[in-house]
Amino acid sequence: MDKKIIISGGGTGGHVFPAISIANALKRIDRDVIIHFVGAVGRLEMIKVPEAGYEISGLPVAGFERKLSIKNLSVIIRLLKSMSGARKIISSFKPDVVVGVGGYASGPILKIAQRKGIPTIIQEQNSYAGVTNKLLARKARLICVAYEGMEKYFPREKILLTGNPVRKDLAELENKKKQAYRYFNLDNSLPVILVIGGSGGSRTINESVAAACEKLEKNGIQVIWQTGKFYYETIKDEFGKLKSRLVHICDFIDRMDLAYAAADIVVSRAGAGTISELSLASMASILIPSPNVAGDHQTKNAMALVSRKAALMLTDNEAVLRLADTITDLVNDPGKRKSLSENISSMAFKNSDIKIAKEILKLAE
Repeated sequence: MDKKIIISGGGTGGHVFPAISIANALKRIDRDVIIHFVGAVGRLEMIKVPEAGYEISGLPVAGFERKLSIKNLSVIIRLLKSMSGARKIISSFKPDVVVGVGGYASGPILKIAQRKGIPTIIQEQNSYAGVTNKLLARKARLICVAYEGMEKYFPREKILLTGNPVRKDLAELENKKKQAYRYFNLDNSLPVILVIGGSGGSRTINESVAAACEKLEKNGIQVIWQTGKFYYETIKDEFGKLKSRLVHICDFIDRMDLAYAAADIVVSRAGAGTISELSLASMASILIPSPNVAGDHQTKNAMALVSRKAALMLTDNEAVLRLADTITDLVNDPGKRKSLSENISSMAFKNSDIKIAKEILKLAE
C-alpha cells in the first residue's frame, strides 16, 4: 500500500523551500509515495507548493503578537479553527507520518496527529528552538536538526543531526557562471554583490543597500538586489530613475542558483535556510541578523559562522552606516573572500533532504 505523508509549515522561503526539497527527495526514493502539504492561508507556501507540483491545504492560523494586543483574540479564534481544520485533514488524508518544518501551520497539524497516535517528525532548522517545537518534541518520534548542541532544547535520544535541506540546483555553480551573467545582464569583468532579505524583504537591508549604492557604483560594483515584495515598488520608483547599469532590482529571484553563481559576495539575513544555502554554495557572506525573531536566533545562527571565521556580521543597528565600507573592503580583499568561502563550505551538510526522507519512510513502514 502506498505510503502517505503530510508535510506542514511554511510562512517564509526559509521554511517553504526546505519542505519542497524533502518532498522531492521522498519522490526520488519512492515515486509512489503520496504527499500532501498543509500551510497557512495567504502565505508563500500556498503559491510555491502548487508550483512545485504538490497539493496543499490551507489553515487560517496566524502568529501571536509578542506584546499584549487585542489582535491576539483573533489569533486564538484562528487557532481553534485551524485545529478543527487540521482534524478534518488528518481524518480525510489518513497519513502514515506527519512532518513539521516550522511556521504557523506546523503546530495544529502535528498536535492533532500526535493525539491520534500518528508518528511525527520535526525538522528544526535553527540553532534556537521555538516554544511550539519544544512542546511538540515531547511526543515527536524524531527531531532532525542542523546544529550541534540541540539537546538543550530536545530529548537527546530523539535528535538526528542532518543539516537543513536546500535546493538541488545549487550544485556545480561554477559551471553556471556564464549563464548567470547573461540571465542578470551583468558585466563579467566587474564584481557582483547579491542582496537577499528573505521572501518578504528586510527594511534594514534595503535601507543599508540604498545608503551604499553611490559608493558601490563609484567602485564599479554590481548589485543584484532582491528587495522582497513589500518594498519592491518603493525601491523601484526611487532607484529605477537612476537607470544604473550596475544595480539590478527585483522583488523575488526564481533562479537562486544563477544568483549565487554570479555573486562574489552575498549580503543577507541569517535565517537557517539561507545559511545552509550559503554553506553549500561556498559564498563569502556579510550577515545582518534580524533582531525581530524568537530568542534572537538569527544572531546565534550568524555567530556560529563568525566564530569559525566563515562569515562577517553586522548588527541591525550598524548596517546602514557600515555596509558600504564592509562590502568594498571585502571586494578589495580576495584572500579574505577565499578564506570565508572555504570556511563556510566546510560547514555544509550534503544530501540532508535524502537523509530526512529516509527517516520519514522508515517511520511510515
